[in-house]
Amino acid sequence: MQTKTSISKIVLAQPRGFCAGVNRAIEIVDIALELYGTPLYVRHEIVHNHHVVNDFKSRGVIFVEVLDEVPDGARLVFSAHGTSPEVLERARARGLQFIDAVCPLVTKVHLEIARALKLGKQVVYIGHKGHQEVLGAMGYAEQDRDILLVETVEDVEALLPELKDSPLVVATQTTLSLDDTAKVVAKLKESFTDIEFPKSDDICYATQNRQDAVKELAKIADYILIIGSKNSSNTLRLLELARKLGKQAELVPNPDEFEFNSRHCEDGGRNNPGIVVGISSGASAPEFLVETLVSKLGAKQVETLEYKEEHVEFPLPLELKKINL
Repeated sequence: MQTKTSISKIVLAQPRGFCAGVNRAIEIVDIALELYGTPLYVRHEIVHNHHVVNDFKSRGVIFVEVLDEVPDGARLVFSAHGTSPEVLERARARGLQFIDAVCPLVTKVHLEIARALKLGKQVVYIGHKGHQEVLGAMGYAEQDRDILLVETVEDVEALLPELKDSPLVVATQTTLSLDDTAKVVAKLKESFTDIEFPKSDDICYATQNRQDAVKELAKIADYILIIGSKNSSNTLRLLELARKLGKQAELVPNPDEFEFNSRHCEDGGRNNPGIVVGISSGASAPEFLVETLVSKLGAKQVETLEYKEEHVEFPLPLELKKINL
């Protein structure tokens, strides 16, 4: 006779959820709404979470992908992922009143790319093609080959004939972790001699911390649930990591619609009537989603696996600081 699978315990990863850059970006839109009201335009999703975006939409925020969709004289916020210099310049030329909510860690990488290009060096950028942060960084290239995007070891090998003796500077998408980039970095080190690598703090502290916390979670959980949106890079990396560690894992974009049953266990619950479920969330997922999922799962015991405390805060843009004095 099959025993019904039940959850004996939920373990929450810590840290999880919002990082300092996401907190800052959301606060910028909140303050802009309070100060200026609507309509308020945001280019691209302010952060990659549809719950956050839909909340702002319900409050009158208008999200656009193309700058031409923003009327003359309107107020605009650029997303946390970073925007190319060309788009920022077009906004200035049109006289748009805009606030750049780019994460300061992304800005740091942009400055390093600009410095390298000014020195005439070739930039190799490690990132995921099509991601908004990557598009912003690649926008610093004045010519197509100024910045070369690599995602895999094979991409690095393809550069060898052209760049073998060139001075190179490596930059990375901030929402990758040291683990994510390890193989590509190793291949770059092996293949090129005149090459400068980014400092370790170019990698987003929050991405690394959340991945390390999932590693700890995988040691004690039978099944891992990752809360976040499908277009969130750092969230998908958490899911991939859990699976690489040999755990069954599932992405949960909408906790209020999620149902947990015996299909979530390899043995269907026959030999394991009580399982431990681990939960983490991406850096753009609000905490109320975690609370919703915990409530829905209904486990009698809920614990937090404390891996590392985060005390990072980023200051608001200067224009908002002045207004709020």
